[in-house]
Amino acid sequence: MFLVIDIGNTWQKAAIFNAKGELTDLFQSRLLSPEELQPLLARHTVQAAIISSVGNTHPQLSEWLSGQMRTLTFSSRLRLPLSIGYHTPETLGTDRIAAAIGANALYANTPVLVIQAGTCLVTDFVSHDNEYQGGSISPGLRMRCAALPHFTAHLPLVEPRQPTPLTGQTTEESILSGTVNGFLYEVEGYIRQYQAQYPDLITLLTGGDAPLLSGLIKNRIFAAQNLVLLGLFKTLILNVSETQ
Repeated sequence: MFLVIDIGNTWQKAAIFNAKGELTDLFQSRLLSPEELQPLLARHTVQAAIISSVGNTHPQLSEWLSGQMRTLTFSSRLRLPLSIGYHTPETLGTDRIAAAIGANALYANTPVLVIQAGTCLVTDFVSHDNEYQGGSISPGLRMRCAALPHFTAHLPLVEPRQPTPLTGQTTEESILSGTVNGFLYEVEGYIRQYQAQYPDLITLLTGGDAPLLSGLIKNRIFAAQNLVLLGLFKTLILNVSETQ
């Protein structure tokens, strides 16, 4: 068994994969701690682990984990299952690389657009020759909603939801139209532009707000809930197998 830890900006996930690449156990928390991981590890015999972080990590987590088993820290400096064409890989968020690796594992030799709808809206593109080329970053859906009351004196905080009117007839509806519909139009615009260049494009949607968007996007997309975890697992296996 193998342990994969993804420290995100909102949620932190610990997943157990078997040697076949099947996710067999999953635990998530706002801040993963050694105490929270102990029951998960008690249920499985884990050979090695990998940890990726773009958020705040518990101060004892990495050191504690390294004392339990062989533990890799995910970065672009590890041996990766795809090539990196990004000009500044040292600045690249590890969740973006991992998601691209997961997408490439599912659809090798195919152009893939990964859309992560989470704290930020992130797009990442992998070419048909299995090269990660980059993408885009903009505020996520809830970040957009939170920005309105933060930067204005009278606009309220509105929780994203469906259905969302095209023409808002109250202030709340107007905010929903601008944030949710604007978010949706941005996503659809990226898909159309990439499809124009790559007719055989596969589009994968992941992230916490993916369920809200999946039924609204008119273009053909595939849900990929655990794409980052899969990419981390593929990287862990590649690096562990090379040293055995």
